[in-house]
Formats: sequence, C-alpha cells, structure tokens
Amino acid sequence: MNKTYKKKIAVIGGGASGIMATHAASLNKNCSVDLFERNEKLGKKIFITGKGRCNVTNNCSSHEFFKNITKNEKFFYSSFYTFDNNSLMHLIEENGTPLKTERGNRVFPVSDKSSDILRALNSCLSFDNITIHLNCKINNIEKNEDKFKLDQSDILYDSIIITGGGMSYPVTGSDGNTYNMAKKLGHSITNIESGLCGIDTADMDTHTLSGLSLKNVTLCVQNDKKIQYKEIGEMEFTHFGVSGPLILSVSSLFSAKDYKKLKFNIDLKQGLEDNQLEKRIIRDIETDPNKSVKNTLGKLLPIRLMEAIFNRSGIDSNKKCNQLTKQERTAIIKNIKSFNITPIKLRPVEESIITRGGVDCSEINPSTLESKISKGLYFAGEILDIDALTGGYNLQIAFSTGYLAGLSASNR
Repeated sequence: MNKTYKKKIAVIGGGASGIMATHAASLNKNCSVDLFERNEKLGKKIFITGKGRCNVTNNCSSHEFFKNITKNEKFFYSSFYTFDNNSLMHLIEENGTPLKTERGNRVFPVSDKSSDILRALNSCLSFDNITIHLNCKINNIEKNEDKFKLDQSDILYDSIIITGGGMSYPVTGSDGNTYNMAKKLGHSITNIESGLCGIDTADMDTHTLSGLSLKNVTLCVQNDKKIQYKEIGEMEFTHFGVSGPLILSVSSLFSAKDYKKLKFNIDLKQGLEDNQLEKRIIRDIETDPNKSVKNTLGKLLPIRLMEAIFNRSGIDSNKKCNQLTKQERTAIIKNIKSFNITPIKLRPVEESIITRGGVDCSEINPSTLESKISKGLYFAGEILDIDALTGGYNLQIAFSTGYLAGLSASNR
C-alpha cells in the first residue's frame, strides 16, 4: 500500500546544496521530496573540484571559517551552526568514505577520489520518500496561491528549494537559468562576477613566462600606493597573465571595477632582505667574474624569470659579471624584490571556480533560507550572494545552506 505524504517538496538542482537539501528534507518522513537534475548524474561539479580529489570542506574552527567568507558572513551563521564542517565530515564518513586533513586544514577523501565523496552523498539519498529525476531541466516555476507548479506538470508542491548554482563551469549545468526563475518569482540578483579565477595582465613578459610556478613568494596588492592585501604563498604565470592560490584569493577580494587602480607587487625572494640579496649577488659575481650575467646570476631564480628581470633592469644577459655597475646590481635587486605586474581584468565567469553575486540575501530569511517575498520558496548554495576564499569553504557553504533549506522546508 502506497504511503500518502502530507507535504511535497521539490529541489531544483542536484549539486552539493541540492543533494544536501534533499537529504535534510527527507528526514521528515511526512514529506516526499523530488530532486530534479538536468544532467545524467548528480554532483557533476563536485566530481571535478579539487582537480578530481574534491576538497570537501575545511577542518578549522568556526571563528577561522567565518574569517574566510568574503561576502555576507553574518547571513551564513544559522546555516553553519545548523550543519557545520564537523557534521558534514561525520555524515560522509558514516556513509563509507574516510577523510583526511591536509595542509591548510583542507579536507579530502583518503582515496583522493571525488567519486567516493559522491558515493557517500548518494547513500544519503536512499530513503523511500525521495525521487530523483535525472536529465530533467526545469525552466519555469509558477506559484498559485500557496502551491507551486514546475513547467507543464500538474503536480502541486508545498515548497520549492532552488539550488541551481551560479554561472561558473557551465558544462556542469550552471548556466544562470535559475537566476531567471528567481527574478520571475520577485527576487533581485546582485551583480554577477567571476570568483576564484585567474587575472589578465598588461605585462607581455608575464605571458611569455606561461607555465612557470612560484612558491614561497609574497604578493602585495596596492591601490594608490596603499596596501590592500599582502600574503605569502604560491602563484603561477599563464598565457593570459597570472593564476594560482594567491591570485585566486585576490580575485575574490576585489570587484571587477577595482582592477583599473590595482597594482601587483611580487617579492620573489621574500626570505632575503635587500642587503642580504646584494651580498649574495656580489659573492656570485666574485666567484665567476668572467662568466656572463645569465650563467652566474641566472641561478637565483628560474632562468626564464631571471631573463625577464634582466630585461626589466635594462641589462644584456650576455654581459660579463665583472662589467656590471652598482646601478645595474641595484636594478636587479629592485626587480627581484619588487616584480611589478599590472592587472587588467578577471577571467570570464565561465572559467571561474565560483560565481560571485546572486540572489540578494536581504530578501532571504537567514534563519530558514525561506524567501521573504514568496512563502514556501527557499534558496541554497551558489545561487545565493555569498562566497568565500579557496580551501573547501565554498563547498561547505553549499552543504550547510542546503541542509538548512531542506530542514526548514520540511518543518514549515
């Protein structure tokens, strides 16, 4: 005999937040939950995160976690404290996938396979009151009085949870379609921008350094000579400019309009003071005075980078070391300790790891994630205007908001 459910809930989008919203809503056995996913399988974006390893969350304190949220931190309080990083790790391990914590408190599956995270999450959707609809794209949501209809279906839903993601990685299904749904239901969408992405630069020599990675360097971001950001870490040169962990963080701290005023300054030898570096250079020159600058000083850094430094210093790299003037040595030191880069713009949102902007959080109740405009409508995940730095924080935001939205919808 078929069970008659008292409440019907639809979840639009089968990514991290959609999976968790479905799981949380299904815990109320008086509800039936329909999960709609446009792709042939759930969690397509989860599968490719962390270069296929899936940095599922960050194993840090709540205080540290909130420090890494760059937009609408306070809005996230209720979601996080309802379902935090420890709750997520416990749920995944309870469903058969052991986890490990690496540098920077980043959490990965022990197997280093994102497929194992997906397997655990799918195990959370094995309840009888869940129906999963794959290859099913929802284009329209209508509200009639206090019920919702999807596309041409005659099924009436008591609550709808929209978790359709942003606009990054459109191959995974995040093409901004759910923004249009939100607008039709009366919601505002804040400015959409790239987040956690590479940055185009005006300096042609940075383009010729494509593929070169830098470790243990200091990146300083200045605006009108005022320091806006300073951090030690890793970055890399690309065919368009710069990328890597330090750059990804910067891309989520400044808006697109800021890049006309910003200057990047890289200390390539942050472990050495200027005078220490000068002593090192003089010692190398005295050891091989008749060799070329390229052969002797080219060992300070990767040779391609040193060639760029010689060029910026106005020095022929074939010049003999004993012919270098003090002014030329000073120029080399200056360009090593202060390798300037002129950023132009963020890479397109389709290339970014996350989308910044989304449904205006002032229109959402942070305690339930229910719309203040349309009762019974909930939002979770990347569609919301909330984002964080790299390190597992954004996936945790998706899982936490998904859980709270599902719980709230089922108990409404």
